[in-house]
Amino acid sequence: MEKHELATGLSVGPQITISDVQTLAAAGFRSIICNRPDAEGADQPGHEEIARAAQEQEMEFRYLPVTPGMVTQEDASAFAAALTALPGPVFAYCRTGTRSTTLWSLSQAKDRSLTDILARAKAAGYDMNGVARRIANGGKTPTDTGDAKYQVVIVGAGAGGLSVAASLKARRSDLEVAIIDPADIHYYQPGWTMVGGGIFEPSKTAKTMGSLIPKGVTWIKAAVAAFEPEKNAVILDGCRVVKYDRLVVCPGLKLDWAGIEGLEETLGRNGVTSNYRYDLAPYTWQLVSSTTEGRALFTQPPMPIKCAGAPQKAMYLSGDAWFKRGVLKNIDIQFMNAGGVLFGVKDYVPALMEYVEKYDATLNFFHKLVSIDGSAKTATFEVIRPDSEKQILTTDFDMIHVVPPQTAPDFIRVSPLADAAGWVDVDQATLRHKTYDNIWSLGDVMNAPNAKTAAAARKQAPTVAENIMADIAGQSARAQYDGYGSCPLTVERGRIVLAEFGYGGVLKPSFPKWLLDGTQPTRAAWLLKERLLPPIYWKAMLRGHEWMAKPEAVSAKAD
Repeated sequence: MEKHELATGLSVGPQITISDVQTLAAAGFRSIICNRPDAEGADQPGHEEIARAAQEQEMEFRYLPVTPGMVTQEDASAFAAALTALPGPVFAYCRTGTRSTTLWSLSQAKDRSLTDILARAKAAGYDMNGVARRIANGGKTPTDTGDAKYQVVIVGAGAGGLSVAASLKARRSDLEVAIIDPADIHYYQPGWTMVGGGIFEPSKTAKTMGSLIPKGVTWIKAAVAAFEPEKNAVILDGCRVVKYDRLVVCPGLKLDWAGIEGLEETLGRNGVTSNYRYDLAPYTWQLVSSTTEGRALFTQPPMPIKCAGAPQKAMYLSGDAWFKRGVLKNIDIQFMNAGGVLFGVKDYVPALMEYVEKYDATLNFFHKLVSIDGSAKTATFEVIRPDSEKQILTTDFDMIHVVPPQTAPDFIRVSPLADAAGWVDVDQATLRHKTYDNIWSLGDVMNAPNAKTAAAARKQAPTVAENIMADIAGQSARAQYDGYGSCPLTVERGRIVLAEFGYGGVLKPSFPKWLLDGTQPTRAAWLLKERLLPPIYWKAMLRGHEWMAKPEAVSAKAD
């Protein structure tokens, strides 16, 4: 693990794991400060997990979360107070250590010279020049001039961001494009269900971010703090400013693990798992492989969520494994869905119900998971049926697959780009912002009423790229998005119901029915998911090859 000394009694570093806590204790540290909000990353342990590990090592723990780039003077004062109150030496961490260093730097402004602060931070591997400019400006970040400027700036290097960048460069190689994203690793998240089903190895779903940034695109490895759309500016962590002619916003969703009481402290143990986190998906398969009897719960939170079919995919693959091992008769499968239907597009429900019956799964609608007690192995649900009073139900489990509530990231929800519900406000056809003409959005964070899937981003990226090029040429939007989304519902190992649909639940099949009938479980759809989609994702979609994703010409109505 990394740790960098800033001053006597204080070291900082990037995100730590449970095992790192023991290492810190062995090195003599007596306290830990967490400056990273939960659910920033798919592979991030929650602060309660770290706190529990610290307590086991007889260490103090303090949770002082700071949103990237939004360090206030109050945050710095709280950090200083914690350093005074906690026994030292102290280790403070965030995603990279930058926020912790920023907090320390601001807290030391009255007692140390600016030169000393910058030198100590630099020696520890952190550039605090952005903080120096902020202090010099009385705590405010000037946005009239920027540290860098590009023709197109893309926020987020997920499926949508990388695909848009590649599609733009494929259309015009000399276009000045920058991608802003702090992550070191890019994940193929659709593969995590297969990891949880014992089909994919986790390593198949991860690649280094640097290997995926399109040629000629500048990677700004930082987190976004805020937007100033009136000044065409993005403010980064550390208070740097990037200016743009056109902006694309696609940072993905925030997984709100803390939204379920008691969940964080029991994730990854006590039979509690989730395929929505890279490090937990293998635990799902471990539980499925070892379970021979008892009750298995599979939860689904209120919409919207990434891939609405993923919660039940985990149930089907688990049921299939138990069926094939001959233990299914001893396992009580319960699907706890906060919504009122099994799947939102009715054409696919009959095929899914056949598997619900095959695995003898009980469907419980309007059941929202609100708390979990891992040691007692109990889960508590709010049951809110239409025209009925709320009820509270607590049930026991032997294993539980949890899907966390999901929201737009904090820096999106509080931004001028968001609608009243916190999503980026776009025209659902052109994906252009309704207020700011030089901003577009795609992927999970925008408010078009489509399914939030990687397949949707595959169709959206060429649309956004085409419309940006039209705007650069002084033309109206040329392409429109029809709401396409795809959800390969893995109903058993070897067969998939390939749901493909657009706005309003209209079926949008990619293949003729004689070749692949998406409303029925087929081997062909399984081969597509297992063998073809991963290479299409890595080698086509993220590289700007728009196979079966050519942008649809805009209609007069959409423009």
